[in-house]
Amino acid sequence: MKKKLMTLFMGTALVMGLAACGGGGDDKGGGDTADAGGQKIYDQKCSSCHGGDLKGAVGPNLTQIGSKYSKDEILNIIHNGQGGMPPNVVTGDDADQVAEWLAAKK
Repeated sequence: MKKKLMTLFMGTALVMGLAACGGGGDDKGGGDTADAGGQKIYDQKCSSCHGGDLKGAVGPNLTQIGSKYSKDEILNIIHNGQGGMPPNVVTGDDADQVAEWLAAKK
């Protein structure tokens, strides 16, 4: 019985720990620069589709996205989605930081 209870407790702790790592959009970056904040948000919200190295996975390659789209155009894509990308994956100030960071990728 103790073994089952301990397994249940450890499983619950693992799930709760992983859920906390997913990060909501409320993290303001704690004084990070816009570049560091944009990259951190990208890593949390976008890298699963666009890759940690921006080279694409499920989503397209973003390594030189700033040479194709302006910050405002990138922000529009983030807000409205495009192709298979759903809208509002990132919102508010976080979306602005990601758009600014990606617009610098030329």
